[in-house]
Amino acid sequence: MIEIEYAPAFLNQLKKLPKELQDEAVDKIAAFKNRSTHRQLKVHKLKGKLAGKWSFSVNYSYRIAFKWLPDGAAGLLAIGEHDIYK
Repeated sequence: MIEIEYAPAFLNQLKKLPKELQDEAVDKIAAFKNRSTHRQLKVHKLKGKLAGKWSFSVNYSYRIAFKWLPDGAAGLLAIGEHDIYK
């Protein structure tokens, strides 16, 4: 099971989303904790200025950006549409 840490910016972005989308994101985060679901969530490395960061899908439009921490935990950095990559 993967431990999750939340950046303050991530929590602020999550709170601003509609309730249904918040619930969907919480469900996907719970699924993300199990490595066997990573393929379904489309976990992938990011490139360019976000090299070293990763992302997974909440739904067709929304993504969660994260980084792997030295202890093996995942630090959730941002949630939003594709503009979170900018």
